[in-house]
Amino acid sequence: MIEFLPVIILVTSFLVLLTLGVPVAWCIAISSLFTLMSVMPFSAATTTVSQRIATGLDSFALLAIPFFILSGQIMSEGGIAHRLISFAKTLVGFLPGGLALINIVSAMMMGAIAGSAMASASAMGTILGPEMEKEGYSKEFGAAVNITSSTTGLVIPPSNTLIVYSLASGGVSIAALFLAGYIPGILTGLLMMIVAMVWAKKHKYPVGKRSSLKEVFTKFIDALPSLLLLIIVIGGIIGGVFTATEASAVAVLYTILLSFYYKELSFKELPKVILESSRTTAIVMLLIGASMCMSWVLSYENIPQDISNALLSVSDNKIVILLMINLILLAVGVFMDATPAVLIFTPIFLPVVTALGMDPTHFGIVLMLNLCIGLCTPPVGSVLFVGVGIAKTTISKVIKPLIPLFLVMILSLFLVTYIPQLSLWLPEFFGV
Repeated sequence: MIEFLPVIILVTSFLVLLTLGVPVAWCIAISSLFTLMSVMPFSAATTTVSQRIATGLDSFALLAIPFFILSGQIMSEGGIAHRLISFAKTLVGFLPGGLALINIVSAMMMGAIAGSAMASASAMGTILGPEMEKEGYSKEFGAAVNITSSTTGLVIPPSNTLIVYSLASGGVSIAALFLAGYIPGILTGLLMMIVAMVWAKKHKYPVGKRSSLKEVFTKFIDALPSLLLLIIVIGGIIGGVFTATEASAVAVLYTILLSFYYKELSFKELPKVILESSRTTAIVMLLIGASMCMSWVLSYENIPQDISNALLSVSDNKIVILLMINLILLAVGVFMDATPAVLIFTPIFLPVVTALGMDPTHFGIVLMLNLCIGLCTPPVGSVLFVGVGIAKTTISKVIKPLIPLFLVMILSLFLVTYIPQLSLWLPEFFGV
């Protein structure tokens, strides 16, 4: 019973604090402190927790996160989202549920460029939400599409959370992870588009007119400078021109110049954008520091090894073990945001899946897809709350149109889990 005491203290204190409404970062840090206090003196426990939070942030790779957050904020303010939406409209606007499809395609492009689900949900909801309502779409359906499609930005690179996974996994190639995310992210988006088309047909939502080739070309040229960012960032990393951290700095410089070129961001507005991205960075970094502390506490108590042995003792069947891990991660996503979940559960499950012969790059994408679903579920689904808030509706009303989109996200998760080449083909093709 003694060996289970730290686990009981950790889980119980975390859930109690979460129920009381304590912010997630503090839930993680305080529950880690309580766990250490069960095995060492109070002064030693407090010193260890503070040291681990500080040393958890002492990583050059993490420098990429504030830069990508800043570039995403600049994109939201600098007119880039409008141009991506206009281009998406010429591609899919004439299909059933055209505006919903535009939302999904735009979110995939915006998420890929900004690397943030929150930035995508905010931009798409603000711009497309009122337009969908005006065209006769239900507010709840528009919110559901925006919430779920925004999460594709965590899988389609560049993704801040994939950078965190690279750190937590002990150095899985960021270039390989970025490439591995393309097919699963696009697959998830396509499945969402099918659901949106069926839903739109059933509810007889209006269909837009088909764009001419000239219009498609014109909008493509207008959006091309924004899309070029993907080639510069991903191409530079894969080609070895610069690291992911250097790529993030290049992304900031490029988006600033692009926003000034579009004349939708001025020097006067820049301090406000930097301040907003600083707030977001502070929240993310506190989460990372606290999560690294909890990860260390877990290792100190040998909890990852115990869980690994327990899982492998249940079955040696890869299909069964992966199913169990997916179910656990889906449950974890309900209560924990993506960044802390990656830092805490990667050291627990990565040894299990590698023992079964699973590639760490493949597992990173599977982990990310699980957590994307968690971002859309209460009580901690941050993207869910952003989407519902922007749409000015309630979670209870959004649940009905969310369910079919949830189901295809889960379908995509299991396809990627059991068909490794969906994740590994591109990294193998480029030799990274």
